[in-house]
Amino acid sequence: MRALKHCFKLLTAAALCSLTLLQPAHAEAKKEFDIAWSIYVGWMPWPYAEQAGIVKKWADKYGIKIKITQINDYVESINQYTAGKFDGVTVTNMDALTIPAAGGVDTTALLIGDYSNGNDGIVLKKGKTLAEIKGQKVNLVELSVSHYLLARGLDSVKLKEKDIKTVNTSDADIVSAYKAKDTTAVVTWNPQLSEIKAEPGAALVFDSSKIPGEIIDTLVVNTQTLKDNPALGKALAGIWYDTLKVMSSTGADGVAARAAMAKLSGASSASFEGQLKTTRMFYTSAEAAAFTKDAKLVQTMELVRSFSFDHGLLGANAPDKDFVGIAFPGGQTLGSKSNIKMRFDATYMTMAAEGKL
Repeated sequence: MRALKHCFKLLTAAALCSLTLLQPAHAEAKKEFDIAWSIYVGWMPWPYAEQAGIVKKWADKYGIKIKITQINDYVESINQYTAGKFDGVTVTNMDALTIPAAGGVDTTALLIGDYSNGNDGIVLKKGKTLAEIKGQKVNLVELSVSHYLLARGLDSVKLKEKDIKTVNTSDADIVSAYKAKDTTAVVTWNPQLSEIKAEPGAALVFDSSKIPGEIIDTLVVNTQTLKDNPALGKALAGIWYDTLKVMSSTGADGVAARAAMAKLSGASSASFEGQLKTTRMFYTSAEAAAFTKDAKLVQTMELVRSFSFDHGLLGANAPDKDFVGIAFPGGQTLGSKSNIKMRFDATYMTMAAEGKL
């Protein structure tokens, strides 16, 4: 899944704000844009779109140029976006809040691509139910969406984080860590999750399908850049939904597109198709826009911002979870209305749904 290495993420709000000094106070109208992405099943449409000429098609329509740049480390891609090196980046809802938004970069979730619907899970060697995790050491990437999933899972069985001990383990090492004799519990994401579940005696006791719609994968862009360059929003939405139309096809073109995406991600077609089954893709702009406008998103972000503040992810200077304001379609907000730095905007998804791109 997303290669979260959150030991790198623990930048203070002050440090992140210093990164924003590299950016101009205001963006401006321009013709060339750069979007960063990292490998994850729900984000593979971006490199495929570039390879298939879909990026050029829509960029040409609006008289602009769009570059799609792969960054091998997920958190590094977000940090570079925060520093102003990219106009947009593929990112989860939690990380958009805790890195650029908490760092002072006004950021808009332009496209809601999917949510994890089983891609993230908790696996035990000892025990068959989540309640049996009590007292165990749990290997995971701390302060990541895995940590969030663990917290939500523990809450479902009336346990607290003090009832277990977390062991910070990189995503690259999580499979080998699980195989170690003294490891009894892990939290991870696909494709590592699938590999671990296949081990003898492994018991999947909780996964993201139990908290549908909470681990959300998005494309965010700099809010000022989008304001000054609405053509960018239109082109990106056009690219995305053109590509998803092919990706979701049951015909030969869809099979070929998904095979190409699998190859670009370094996975087999079978593995990629398996990951898609545990990913709730929003293949149409109408359903993506509806999800973004749904009041449940506000409830989700309340959970996310509470977790983020409790774990120090809104920065050392954040006095409470209201420090960073979050805006939603229809004018609803969470947190500080004078410091809104994260915005869920259904404008361009709605335009796509209405055929207005």
